[in-house]
Amino acid sequence: MTRETGQHGGLDQQAVLLAAGLADLAVSTLGSALGAVRGLLRRSDAAELAAQAEHDLTARGRLVLDRYAAVPPAHLEILARRAQTLRSAGDV
Repeated sequence: MTRETGQHGGLDQQAVLLAAGLADLAVSTLGSALGAVRGLLRRSDAAELAAQAEHDLTARGRLVLDRYAAVPPAHLEILARRAQTLRSAGDV
């Protein structure tokens, strides 16, 4: 199905074309992933690779949680503590 006239189809046609393109991409990616998994299963050190992958994913998950779940300290709170420290030291 090719369009040589250069006219844009309706929104329905564009939605169908986008869905078909996404489906093709998903099938292609899934086929590549399955080929990689088959190759990994043929290896003799598959158990070691799985353990290393689990360790890597755990470390990556920890980094993500640290990045997004941790609340940074309040800026004004930090300034207030610094001012209090300076006052108690007699520098102000």
